Amino acid sequence: MTMNEDANDDNDELQPVHRRGLRTGYTTGACATAAALAATRSLLSGHPVSSVTIRLPAGVDASFDMLSCEPAGTGIRCSVIKDAGDDPDVTHGAEIAATVWRASQPGVTLQGGVGVGTVTLPGLGLEIGGPAINPVPRQMILEAVSAEAASEPSKNGLVVEISVPRGEELAKKTLNARLGILGGISILGTTGIVRPYSTASWRASVEQSIDVAAANGQTEIAITTGGRSERFAQSLLGLPDLALIEMGEFTGHALKRALRRGIRRVYVCGMIGKLSKIAQGHLMTHVAGNQVDPSFLASLAGQSGASKALQQRMAAANSAREVQEIAQSAQVEGLFSLVAREAAGACYRYVAGALAIDCLLFDFDGSLLGRASIERRALS
Repeated sequence: MTMNEDANDDNDELQPVHRRGLRTGYTTGACATAAALAATRSLLSGHPVSSVTIRLPAGVDASFDMLSCEPAGTGIRCSVIKDAGDDPDVTHGAEIAATVWRASQPGVTLQGGVGVGTVTLPGLGLEIGGPAINPVPRQMILEAVSAEAASEPSKNGLVVEISVPRGEELAKKTLNARLGILGGISILGTTGIVRPYSTASWRASVEQSIDVAAANGQTEIAITTGGRSERFAQSLLGLPDLALIEMGEFTGHALKRALRRGIRRVYVCGMIGKLSKIAQGHLMTHVAGNQVDPSFLASLAGQSGASKALQQRMAAANSAREVQEIAQSAQVEGLFSLVAREAAGACYRYVAGALAIDCLLFDFDGSLLGRASIERRALS
């Protein structure tokens, strides 16, 4: 999965939302299963297969047309084109292929081919050195192939190799390298269905990134509201890539996961729009649930010495960025430290003091405007 960069952390309408009427699609796991089933059927029957229907974990059937179904060495290679619906997935339009051939040993063996990443780090729940085929797709493929082969009297087994011809190129647009998945994409999906602009998939990616960081000995991580704030945090903090988590809107989920995985310190990094929401206790910062409140920022500016007239200007602002510009022009710089302090406090309370919290507020060019730190409570 790839997450959108924040062209402007203060601009919530740039964030992905689910809208009615958008077309759903199918996961790489569903596509790989369909290709594997078609290749198995063709190998066993001796005839090419043009389409197959599979049962998805979501409990519905889905039909897939084959892009190709042809001999490959001693086996058969079939492939489909992934249709992600209206989701902006980097694998939309990718060819997902499966090659199946007979083996001397019984059972079905699954392996990764060209364009399927190799797992190199712990924390993903997959064997190190093995293919990045997640547990649900793995089960889907094995069950579909095993069921198809059950009617064949031969005691010989089958080998199924999943490949993605452009997988290595596509992987450069994902977080795979940071997660220790090298050489290609992951074969993913828990339901078989891709829902447009899925917040669930984004949240899962955030949690998986934290799992990998913790499994590889990181006790401090930086969670950021977007790609720009992540780059700013990396430059300032010098943390390894593994410890940088683009959380987007999922502040609360990220904090809970960090606590569960034994992380001790979390740097919460962003710009004034998202951090002002967190400061008000909104741990899901999407516009659908809440909006930037200029009046709240104006009240903090008042605590920093802003005049009543200046506070009124801020309260009437159209965005948090406008409030920032007003504060900077009037030299009310204390506002930014207060926003950072309030945001750090909200995060600290959310985890009942069990994490050390550092909040870093950047401007849109990467300068640090405000910072606040709260240490972990003493554990009894």
